[in-house]
Amino acid sequence: MDRTKVFETVKKYILAQLPISEDRVVENAALIDDLGADSANLMMLVMDLEAEFNMTVEDDAISAIRTVGDIVDYIVKKA
Repeated sequence: MDRTKVFETVKKYILAQLPISEDRVVENAALIDDLGADSANLMMLVMDLEAEFNMTVEDDAISAIRTVGDIVDYIVKKA
């Protein structure tokens, strides 16, 4: 799966969930510390991405995801 396309899709969903500017969504941005996501935002993001990419994200993987790049890496690896 194309990493750039995955990043752009992840970015779209992050921007739909969080009231932030597009330029803040970069791969090394921490979802909680840099982007201000809370646990509800993260759960909605995971559900949206599971539907978008037709996959299931395991609970242990969710707890390991810290940055935008972590999400992209996970999706690229699982696809």
